[in-house]
Amino acid sequence: MAFMVVLNGRLISKPRVRRFNATSPPATLRDYIIQSEFATLKFLEQTNVPTPKVFDFALDRVDNPVGVGYILMEKLQGKSLRWSIATQDQRRNVIEQLADVFIELSKYPFDLLGSLHCPDNFHVGSFARESLTDFAASRMRTMGPFKSLKEYHESPIRLILDLILREEIYSEQAVDAYLIHRFLLDLVPIVLSQLVQDDQRYYLKHADDKGDHIMVDENFNITGIIDWEWAHTAPPAQAFNSPIGLLPVGEFYQGKNNLGDDEVTFAHILEEKGYPTLAKYVWKGRLQHRFSFCCGYDLTDWDGFLGLFQGLRDAVKVDHNVDWDDWKSAALRRYSGDTGLQLLLCRNGDLVSEG
Repeated sequence: MAFMVVLNGRLISKPRVRRFNATSPPATLRDYIIQSEFATLKFLEQTNVPTPKVFDFALDRVDNPVGVGYILMEKLQGKSLRWSIATQDQRRNVIEQLADVFIELSKYPFDLLGSLHCPDNFHVGSFARESLTDFAASRMRTMGPFKSLKEYHESPIRLILDLILREEIYSEQAVDAYLIHRFLLDLVPIVLSQLVQDDQRYYLKHADDKGDHIMVDENFNITGIIDWEWAHTAPPAQAFNSPIGLLPVGEFYQGKNNLGDDEVTFAHILEEKGYPTLAKYVWKGRLQHRFSFCCGYDLTDWDGFLGLFQGLRDAVKVDHNVDWDDWKSAALRRYSGDTGLQLLLCRNGDLVSEG
């Protein structure tokens, strides 16, 4: 069911309703995510970040006359950004304004890693996201909040490894997926050692910044930033890394670790605006992108993954001179004593030759 609010013939608000299908999370988690997104948007109303105002929300409960959970929010003018059709001048205009958004968000530090909750008394609670939530014995177990960067990086990987062993994910490539994430777990100390850590606080990050979350007018002026579902606080090296929408997609998936032209422009603009530390997070950000992309990646896109994984190993200079087959053979030997891997290999010996 859809509804809207009209004043003097002008649409002023519309509902945001979560898509629902067979793979949707349970209602308890859907409710938790809606509550967090509402709290995030209420927090952002106190800043100069252009976002839609929110008026109300409802959860998936029997007393909800709409029948589904929703957030009632302001309808913004403009349309979703299409980066591929933008001219260089239009791109620079958007990047200039994105830099202002990053600068504004850098004024609001938090002490914990997690998602925002409780709009009447903002605080950072556990992460509101499917991939960071477990269900065991019909109970929802959320992850976080964290104080430790090590725990923040390791916990999602440990959950993935556990879900693989429970045959809930990666059922077609269980051994490959287990080896990959076991390796990612070993990389956490290296990733942390290369973090730019001028600031020990955490900052709000949009979780899906591939570009269509930005609304623009006909002159490519930003009218608002939408879709704050799954938003969370993150270390500044992640929160202020270049948005995914600025990545040179072809080169990135080929495993190349150089910054793209738009990322370079973004870093220079941050420097010109007097924020060299924020620019440094962009200049030094490729490893963060690589690590995040590889964790939980959909292995049905095998060719895409191989490029990402090669790029990650090149970035950390670990196992970077070998192809997949050689890497897998070495990883099987390296983790031969891992009880989880032993279980998978015993479960179905054919899995040894995956990939």
